[in-house]
Amino acid sequence: MSETREDLTSTAEARSPVFATTRWTVVLSAGETPSAQQADALAQLCQTYWYPLYAYTRRQGASVEDAQDLTQEFFARLLERNYLDRADPNKGKFRWFLLGALKHFLANQRERARALKRGGRVVHIPLDDITAEKRYQLELSTPVTPDKLFERAWALTLLERVREQLRDQFEKAGKRERFETLASFLPGGHEKKSYADMAVELGTNEGALRTELHRFKAAYRQLLRTEIAHTVSAPAEVDEELRHLIEIMRE
Repeated sequence: MSETREDLTSTAEARSPVFATTRWTVVLSAGETPSAQQADALAQLCQTYWYPLYAYTRRQGASVEDAQDLTQEFFARLLERNYLDRADPNKGKFRWFLLGALKHFLANQRERARALKRGGRVVHIPLDDITAEKRYQLELSTPVTPDKLFERAWALTLLERVREQLRDQFEKAGKRERFETLASFLPGGHEKKSYADMAVELGTNEGALRTELHRFKAAYRQLLRTEIAHTVSAPAEVDEELRHLIEIMRE
Protein backbone atom coordinates (compact mmCIF):
# COMPACT_ATOMS: atom_id res chain seq x y z
CA MET A 1 0.00 0.00 0.00
CA SER A 2 1.60 3.26 -1.10
CA GLU A 3 -0.28 5.53 1.32
CA THR A 4 1.62 6.37 4.52
CA ARG A 5 0.11 6.61 7.99
CA GLU A 6 0.31 10.40 7.75
CA ASP A 7 -1.60 10.33 4.46
CA LEU A 8 -4.59 8.76 6.20
CA THR A 9 -4.45 10.41 9.63
CA SER A 10 -3.01 13.90 9.17
CA THR A 11 -4.73 17.31 8.91
CA ALA A 12 -7.19 18.90 11.29
CA GLU A 13 -10.15 17.90 9.16
CA ALA A 14 -9.29 14.21 9.48
CA ARG A 15 -8.58 14.29 13.21
CA SER A 16 -11.80 15.94 14.35
CA PRO A 17 -14.89 14.39 12.75
CA VAL A 18 -18.26 14.78 14.41
CA PHE A 19 -18.83 11.49 16.22
CA ALA A 20 -22.58 11.10 15.84
CA THR A 21 -24.56 8.06 16.94
CA THR A 22 -22.95 5.21 15.02
CA ARG A 23 -24.54 2.10 13.58
CA TRP A 24 -22.81 -0.09 16.14
CA THR A 25 -23.90 2.00 19.11
CA VAL A 26 -27.46 1.89 17.77
CA VAL A 27 -27.26 -1.91 17.68
CA LEU A 28 -25.76 -2.11 21.19
CA SER A 29 -28.28 0.28 22.73
CA ALA A 30 -31.33 -1.55 21.40
CA GLY A 31 -31.51 -3.87 24.39
CA GLU A 32 -34.39 -6.32 24.37
CA THR A 33 -36.60 -4.15 22.21
CA PRO A 34 -35.75 -4.52 18.51
CA SER A 35 -36.49 -1.52 16.32
CA ALA A 36 -36.50 -0.67 12.63
CA GLN A 37 -33.56 1.67 13.26
CA GLN A 38 -31.55 -1.13 14.87
CA ALA A 39 -32.35 -3.58 12.07
CA ASP A 40 -31.32 -1.04 9.43
CA ALA A 41 -28.08 -0.21 11.27
CA LEU A 42 -27.18 -3.88 11.61
CA ALA A 43 -27.98 -4.60 7.96
CA GLN A 44 -25.74 -1.74 6.82
CA LEU A 45 -22.90 -3.00 9.00
CA CYS A 46 -23.25 -6.51 7.63
CA GLN A 47 -23.06 -5.29 4.04
CA THR A 48 -19.46 -4.27 4.73
CA TYR A 49 -18.54 -7.61 6.29
CA TRP A 50 -20.17 -10.26 4.13
CA TYR A 51 -17.09 -10.87 1.98
CA PRO A 52 -14.59 -11.06 4.89
CA LEU A 53 -16.88 -13.61 6.56
CA TYR A 54 -17.29 -15.58 3.34
CA ALA A 55 -13.50 -15.62 2.83
CA TYR A 56 -12.97 -16.75 6.43
CA THR A 57 -15.44 -19.60 5.96
CA ARG A 58 -13.81 -20.70 2.70
CA ARG A 59 -10.34 -20.63 4.29
CA GLN A 60 -11.71 -22.87 7.02
CA GLY A 61 -12.27 -25.52 4.34
CA ALA A 62 -15.90 -25.03 3.32
CA SER A 63 -16.78 -25.58 -0.33
CA VAL A 64 -18.08 -22.69 -2.44
CA GLU A 65 -21.69 -23.82 -2.00
CA ASP A 66 -21.36 -24.51 1.72
CA ALA A 67 -19.62 -21.18 2.33
CA GLN A 68 -22.46 -19.39 0.54
CA ASP A 69 -25.05 -21.24 2.59
CA LEU A 70 -23.23 -20.76 5.87
CA THR A 71 -22.71 -17.04 5.30
CA GLN A 72 -26.36 -16.55 4.39
CA GLU A 73 -27.56 -18.52 7.38
CA PHE A 74 -25.23 -16.67 9.74
CA PHE A 75 -26.59 -13.31 8.60
CA ALA A 76 -30.15 -14.58 8.90
CA ARG A 77 -29.59 -15.55 12.52
CA LEU A 78 -27.71 -12.35 13.26
CA LEU A 79 -30.53 -10.22 11.89
CA GLU A 80 -33.04 -12.22 13.91
CA ARG A 81 -31.02 -11.21 17.03
CA ASN A 82 -30.02 -14.77 17.88
CA TYR A 83 -26.45 -13.59 18.42
CA LEU A 84 -26.87 -10.01 19.57
CA ASP A 85 -27.09 -11.01 23.21
CA ARG A 86 -23.42 -11.98 22.93
CA ALA A 87 -22.34 -8.49 21.93
CA ASP A 88 -19.96 -7.00 24.50
CA PRO A 89 -19.87 -3.18 24.47
CA ASN A 90 -16.59 -3.30 26.41
CA LYS A 91 -14.90 -4.90 23.40
CA GLY A 92 -16.20 -2.10 21.23
CA LYS A 93 -15.30 -3.08 17.71
CA PHE A 94 -18.02 -4.63 15.60
CA ARG A 95 -15.64 -6.79 13.59
CA TRP A 96 -14.42 -8.55 16.75
CA PHE A 97 -17.97 -9.31 17.79
CA LEU A 98 -18.88 -10.46 14.29
CA LEU A 99 -15.91 -12.79 13.86
CA GLY A 100 -16.46 -14.29 17.31
CA ALA A 101 -20.13 -14.86 16.55
CA LEU A 102 -19.23 -16.50 13.22
CA LYS A 103 -16.74 -18.85 14.90
CA HIS A 104 -19.41 -19.88 17.41
CA PHE A 105 -21.92 -20.38 14.60
CA LEU A 106 -19.52 -22.51 12.53
CA ALA A 107 -18.64 -24.64 15.54
CA ASN A 108 -22.33 -25.37 16.06
CA GLN A 109 -22.82 -26.10 12.37
CA ARG A 110 -19.97 -28.60 12.33
CA GLU A 111 -21.79 -30.54 14.98
CA ARG A 112 -24.61 -31.07 12.54
CA ALA A 113 -24.13 -33.92 10.10
CA ARG A 114 -25.34 -32.11 7.00
CA ALA A 115 -25.03 -28.76 5.28
CA LEU A 116 -27.87 -26.30 5.45
CA LYS A 117 -30.44 -26.49 2.68
CA ARG A 118 -29.95 -23.69 0.18
CA GLY A 119 -32.60 -20.99 -0.13
CA GLY A 120 -34.49 -21.99 2.96
CA ARG A 121 -34.34 -18.61 4.68
CA VAL A 122 -34.86 -15.05 3.50
CA VAL A 123 -31.89 -12.81 4.23
CA HIS A 124 -31.83 -9.07 3.65
CA ILE A 125 -28.10 -8.90 2.97
CA PRO A 126 -27.20 -8.83 -0.75
CA LEU A 127 -24.42 -11.37 -1.20
CA ASP A 128 -22.76 -11.46 -4.62
CA ASP A 129 -21.67 -15.09 -4.56
CA ILE A 130 -19.92 -14.98 -7.94
CA THR A 131 -17.87 -11.89 -7.11
CA ALA A 132 -17.09 -13.27 -3.66
CA GLU A 133 -15.59 -16.46 -5.06
CA LYS A 134 -13.59 -14.57 -7.70
CA ARG A 135 -12.13 -12.40 -4.95
CA TYR A 136 -11.39 -15.44 -2.83
CA GLN A 137 -9.54 -17.18 -5.66
CA LEU A 138 -7.21 -14.18 -5.83
CA GLU A 139 -6.51 -14.66 -2.11
CA LEU A 140 -5.38 -18.26 -2.54
CA SER A 141 -1.85 -17.14 -3.40
CA THR A 142 -1.61 -15.56 0.06
CA PRO A 143 -0.86 -18.31 2.63
CA VAL A 144 -2.42 -16.74 5.72
CA THR A 145 -4.60 -18.04 8.53
CA PRO A 146 -8.39 -17.63 8.33
CA ASP A 147 -8.21 -14.89 10.97
CA LYS A 148 -5.54 -12.98 9.01
CA LEU A 149 -7.53 -13.39 5.81
CA PHE A 150 -10.62 -11.99 7.55
CA GLU A 151 -8.62 -8.96 8.73
CA ARG A 152 -7.17 -8.27 5.29
CA ALA A 153 -10.54 -8.72 3.58
CA TRP A 154 -12.04 -6.33 6.14
CA ALA A 155 -9.41 -3.68 5.37
CA LEU A 156 -9.72 -3.99 1.59
CA THR A 157 -13.52 -4.00 1.71
CA LEU A 158 -13.57 -0.91 3.90
CA LEU A 159 -11.20 0.98 1.60
CA GLU A 160 -13.22 0.02 -1.47
CA ARG A 161 -16.47 1.06 0.22
CA VAL A 162 -15.02 4.50 0.96
CA ARG A 163 -13.65 4.78 -2.57
CA GLU A 164 -17.12 4.06 -3.95
CA GLN A 165 -18.66 6.73 -1.72
CA LEU A 166 -16.22 9.34 -2.99
CA ARG A 167 -16.77 8.18 -6.57
CA ASP A 168 -20.52 8.59 -6.10
CA GLN A 169 -20.03 12.17 -4.90
CA PHE A 170 -18.05 13.02 -8.03
CA GLU A 171 -20.51 11.20 -10.26
CA LYS A 172 -23.45 13.15 -8.86
CA ALA A 173 -21.52 16.33 -9.62
CA GLY A 174 -20.90 15.14 -13.18
CA LYS A 175 -17.18 14.64 -12.55
CA ARG A 176 -16.75 10.87 -12.82
CA GLU A 177 -13.78 11.10 -15.22
CA ARG A 178 -12.05 13.61 -12.95
CA PHE A 179 -12.43 11.21 -10.04
CA GLU A 180 -10.86 8.36 -12.02
CA THR A 181 -7.83 10.55 -12.74
CA LEU A 182 -7.39 11.80 -9.18
CA ALA A 183 -8.05 8.35 -7.70
CA SER A 184 -4.60 7.15 -8.72
CA PHE A 185 -3.40 8.95 -5.59
CA LEU A 186 -5.70 6.98 -3.28
CA PRO A 187 -4.58 3.79 -1.47
CA GLY A 188 -4.26 1.02 -4.02
CA GLY A 189 -3.94 3.46 -6.93
CA HIS A 190 -1.66 2.51 -9.80
CA GLU A 191 0.14 4.21 -12.66
CA LYS A 192 0.52 7.57 -10.95
CA LYS A 193 1.26 10.36 -13.37
CA SER A 194 3.47 13.33 -12.69
CA TYR A 195 1.78 16.48 -11.41
CA ALA A 196 2.68 18.21 -14.64
CA ASP A 197 1.11 15.55 -16.84
CA MET A 198 -2.00 15.31 -14.68
CA ALA A 199 -2.41 19.08 -14.64
CA VAL A 200 -2.37 19.15 -18.44
CA GLU A 201 -4.90 16.29 -18.58
CA LEU A 202 -7.26 18.08 -16.19
CA GLY A 203 -6.82 21.48 -17.79
CA THR A 204 -5.24 23.17 -14.79
CA ASN A 205 -1.82 24.11 -13.45
CA GLU A 206 0.39 22.30 -10.95
CA GLY A 207 -0.35 24.65 -8.07
CA ALA A 208 -4.10 24.32 -8.49
CA LEU A 209 -3.76 20.55 -8.92
CA ARG A 210 -1.84 20.18 -5.65
CA THR A 211 -4.56 22.12 -3.84
CA GLU A 212 -7.25 19.96 -5.45
CA LEU A 213 -5.43 16.75 -4.51
CA HIS A 214 -5.05 17.96 -0.93
CA ARG A 215 -8.81 18.48 -0.70
CA PHE A 216 -9.47 15.20 -2.51
CA LYS A 217 -7.36 13.21 -0.04
CA ALA A 218 -8.90 15.08 2.91
CA ALA A 219 -12.39 14.13 1.68
CA TYR A 220 -11.29 10.51 1.38
CA ARG A 221 -9.80 10.50 4.89
CA GLN A 222 -12.97 11.98 6.33
CA LEU A 223 -15.14 9.36 4.63
CA LEU A 224 -12.80 6.62 5.87
CA ARG A 225 -12.92 7.86 9.45
CA THR A 226 -16.70 8.13 9.31
CA GLU A 227 -17.00 4.59 7.97
CA ILE A 228 -14.71 3.27 10.70
CA ALA A 229 -16.62 5.24 13.34
CA HIS A 230 -19.77 3.31 12.46
CA THR A 231 -18.10 0.09 13.59
CA VAL A 232 -16.80 1.16 17.01
CA SER A 233 -18.48 2.37 20.19
CA ALA A 234 -16.26 5.31 21.19
CA PRO A 235 -14.50 8.17 19.34
CA ALA A 236 -11.09 7.19 20.71
CA GLU A 237 -11.28 3.86 18.91
CA VAL A 238 -11.34 5.42 15.45
CA ASP A 239 -7.63 6.23 15.39
CA GLU A 240 -6.81 2.82 16.84
CA GLU A 241 -8.77 1.08 14.10
CA LEU A 242 -7.21 3.30 11.45
CA ARG A 243 -3.72 2.43 12.64
CA HIS A 244 -4.67 -1.25 12.63
CA LEU A 245 -5.98 -0.99 9.07
CA ILE A 246 -2.72 0.60 7.92
CA GLU A 247 -0.65 -2.13 9.58
CA ILE A 248 -2.74 -4.82 7.88
CA MET A 249 -2.19 -3.24 4.47
CA ARG A 250 1.57 -3.08 5.07
CA GLU A 251 1.87 -6.81 5.74
